[in-house]
Amino acid sequence: MTLTDFKNRFVPAVLALLRIIIGWHFLYEGLIKILNPEWTARPFLEGSRWIFGDLFRWMASGDTGMWIVDTANEYGLALIGLALILGLFTRFASWCGVAMLLMYYLAYPPFGGYSYGSLAEGSYLIVNKNLIELFVLVFLGFSQAGNFFGLDMLRLRKRSEHEAEKHEYHEEPVVQGINRRRELLKGLAGIPFLAGFGGALIKNLSANEVDAVSGASAIRIEYPGLTELNGKLPEGILGNLNISRMIMGCNLIGGWAHARDLLYANTLFKAYNTDQRVLETLHLGERAGINTTFMVNDYYPLFNRYLKAYGGKMQSICQTYLRQEDFLGDIDKAISNGANALYIQGAEGDRYVREGKTAMLARAIEYIKKQGYLAGMGAHSLEVIKTCEKEGVPVDFYVKTFHPDNYWSAHPREERVEFSVDASRFKDHNKIHDNIWDLFPEQTTEFMKEVKKPWIAFKVLAAGAIRPEEGFRFAFENGADFICAGMFDFQVVKDVNIVCDILMNLNNRVRGWYS
Repeated sequence: MTLTDFKNRFVPAVLALLRIIIGWHFLYEGLIKILNPEWTARPFLEGSRWIFGDLFRWMASGDTGMWIVDTANEYGLALIGLALILGLFTRFASWCGVAMLLMYYLAYPPFGGYSYGSLAEGSYLIVNKNLIELFVLVFLGFSQAGNFFGLDMLRLRKRSEHEAEKHEYHEEPVVQGINRRRELLKGLAGIPFLAGFGGALIKNLSANEVDAVSGASAIRIEYPGLTELNGKLPEGILGNLNISRMIMGCNLIGGWAHARDLLYANTLFKAYNTDQRVLETLHLGERAGINTTFMVNDYYPLFNRYLKAYGGKMQSICQTYLRQEDFLGDIDKAISNGANALYIQGAEGDRYVREGKTAMLARAIEYIKKQGYLAGMGAHSLEVIKTCEKEGVPVDFYVKTFHPDNYWSAHPREERVEFSVDASRFKDHNKIHDNIWDLFPEQTTEFMKEVKKPWIAFKVLAAGAIRPEEGFRFAFENGADFICAGMFDFQVVKDVNIVCDILMNLNNRVRGWYS
């Protein structure tokens, strides 16, 4: 076989196969987005931070523009893929594909920390799959790839026959018949691949229920999206800050499940909440109206990455620790990390009051206020707040655990010991074991009626033991000005709706609002 024969036989087949493979990928990407009614390119666009980031964020700024972008993505990918597989209008489809891939590449170029988080599989430096496919499509756009084993071959054949009729040129009937059959078979070469694609798609969807965003093959969790929000989440005033009435808990990042004696729960928690999922959950929460989250210093690298990558405006209230070796060091670190307000962590408040060291708590509070920040006091034990109020510790707000105790894993009231939360764990089911955070909730209710400072209630669901409808209402009706709740992505919109409904129908609240 000569080199010319090789070129004539194998090069067209290779080009056609390359065209069909890329078309397969495009068609699948488009259809899987079309089949997922919750899919949107908004997080992708809003997270772009390279030199074209302003353009991409502008594209996501309006609902009409976002609908246009989503529709163009979904159906553009599908139509380009279909055209490439069939070899129909191949050049036009190739250049359209180049334009889309160029947009994807410019939004998140694989260098300088601008790549799209962990959603991009593998590791890339400048060259990624978008750039590779882009260059292949550029080559196909300049080539005659559609003329080989594609419908463009039949289209051009028809045109050439029309031209031949004008010049009164005709092939011999036998030769003409043989050529037409061969060209028809070549022109329809993409049909078997398209049929194979359809079968694979149906089998894949029915077997795996693929998530078009993460690519995970798993049982789908159906949960409400942003379009199902019932209203705007109300806000309150905390010093100079506007704070949403529901604050997001930071256990989302740390993976502290407070799962009683379930040893695997923390690991499972962290396995689900990958860094990318945390970023997306923060973004979802902010778009749902939650404008503040609790934070600890160890979690700020990821939180600040969210603020940078998504252009987030989420505020943070940092819980700080008073370590013996560097008493005020954690406070300084929180300020340098960008906290909007600070409070002394609950277990720290308990410990210092239990040991009679309230003056040291006052010193920490005064130090925070001198730096120009709101200073709060955290507590599990009501004795902390009683002591601060009695001794005049100048706190701006309190962060106190608060939940009903009518759930199964709460141990008997007669076995509850003050200051035991986060301090003791027993194997005896009748004693504390990371299972309760407000030992005497009715006492909290009564005392807080007379406290005229903002109160953020946390652990309002007893770490998942109480339904949100019950726990949220209990907290607001009994005096909390804000609540803090940890939540998974599939809980965000539902939790926001529950809080909106409760605050619109809050008839039994006795304590005044201090925010």
